[in-house]
Formats: sequence, C-alpha cells, structure tokens
Amino acid sequence: MRRIADFVAVLSITAWAGSMWTIGFLVAPVLFSTLGDRVLAGAIAGRMFHLGGWVGLACGGYLLAYQGVSAGLRVWRSKTFWLVLILLLCVVASQFGIQPLLAQLKAEALPREVMQSVLRDRFATWHGISSGLYVVQSLLALVLVLLSQRSVG
Repeated sequence: MRRIADFVAVLSITAWAGSMWTIGFLVAPVLFSTLGDRVLAGAIAGRMFHLGGWVGLACGGYLLAYQGVSAGLRVWRSKTFWLVLILLLCVVASQFGIQPLLAQLKAEALPREVMQSVLRDRFATWHGISSGLYVVQSLLALVLVLLSQRSVG
C-alpha cells in the first residue's frame, strides 16, 4: 500500500507542476497569439486556469495528507510540507478570491467588454496580481519538483 501512496504522490507533483506550466506558459500564450479574438482567447485561457486550479487543489490536498501520514508530527519540520502548503494557499487565493473577482468585474462591465469599460484599470490591476501570483506558484512548483527528485534519488 505504501508503494501506491508514494506513486500517487509523485504523480500528484507531476500533474500539478506540469499542468500549471503547460497552461500558463504554453497554452495561454498560444491562444493569444493564434486567435484573432482576444476576448475569446481570454475566456478559453480563464477556463483552463480555473480547471488547472482544481487540479492544484486535488494534488495539493493529497500531498498534504500523504506527508502528514508519512511523517507524523515530524511533518511540521519538513520543507516540502511547508512548500506544498504555501502553494496550496496560493491556489486557494486565486481560485476563490482573485478569479471570482475578475469574473465579477467582467459581469459588471456588461454589455461592454471589461477592457472597454470604466472597470478596465481595476481589472488590469487584479489580472496583474493574478499573473504575478501564478509566476510565484510556477517557481515554487519548480522547487517542489527539485525537492521531490532529491528525496527519490
């Protein structure tokens, strides 16, 4: 049973980091450079980021539980535990704080597109915060991958 739990932990790290990097640094830029409609590209990218957030919540939740069961009370001294917790808190902030706020601003701007409305600056500010948080998460995910390689190797 322990081998299965270890395998799922490695799979969780891979899925979390891989989906984050793929969506944020491959798919979203391709959408914006390929589609002629920036609103459509943003809607598709936003949906993918939302789904990626759910992947992060599932993987992060599993990793916290896995580490708690594996390490017991020593988990509080684990760099990996704290890294996963910080990453998970970033996902929660984005998924349940920033993304709903961006959606609300878009809805308030209707019938205009948000970037054509008086809410443009507020939307741009929160979008910038979201992007910055995503870059931080991506870097933390890199550290998580490197730490997991160290413990495996």
